[in-house]
Amino acid sequence: MKEKPFLTHSTAPKRRCSVSTLSGVEGLTPKQERVLNFIRKKVGERLPPTIREIAGELGFSSTGTVRDYLKALEQKGLLKRTNNKSRAIELSARASFNKIPVLGTIMAGSPNLAYEEIQGYIDTDDLFLGRLSQDDVFALRVKGDSMIEAGIIEGDIAVIKKQPTAFHREIVAALLDNNEVTLKRLRRTRNNTFFLEAANKNYPPIEKKFSIMGKLVTVIRKY
Repeated sequence: MKEKPFLTHSTAPKRRCSVSTLSGVEGLTPKQERVLNFIRKKVGERLPPTIREIAGELGFSSTGTVRDYLKALEQKGLLKRTNNKSRAIELSARASFNKIPVLGTIMAGSPNLAYEEIQGYIDTDDLFLGRLSQDDVFALRVKGDSMIEAGIIEGDIAVIKKQPTAFHREIVAALLDNNEVTLKRLRRTRNNTFFLEAANKNYPPIEKKFSIMGKLVTVIRKY
């Protein structure tokens, strides 16, 4: 019999623990986002676009219109340009498809509040994420020692695949009903209920209501 995943729907305020993606950068108009996405595509091909290429791709009749969009994106800190060069557009770390934002700290100890505050970026070229895109994942810095028996220690970067479900024994980022976030292993009882288990015998299981923010896919550690 195929195992059914744990699934809940969180009613906690989204603003406190939501996960940002860069598929829709806050404050961009739809046309600005189209321009940015085309630049991302060309930069990913190692060939930043010219102003005329952007105009041709997006149907702008004037290169002046393109320059206006580039200026707006530059003012938002999403790219920078070098004057008098045809392919001189560079994406900022915030706008790059190849960067995963580190949104904050997740407790691998007693649960604690986790806020969406970008603390840096992880380069996806350093990871083996298969078909996952930057929009599918986020990263959190581990704090505490409750997952040490799973090889996860304080200071590690936990890369999380965004998903609302998980299976028995998978390690997840879980949102508790009091708006706390923690990294724990998902466990199923014989009664088909679920709880969160630490990988450290000094921590009791968490049996209060929770929902799944995502599943751990890899851990990054710097020495």
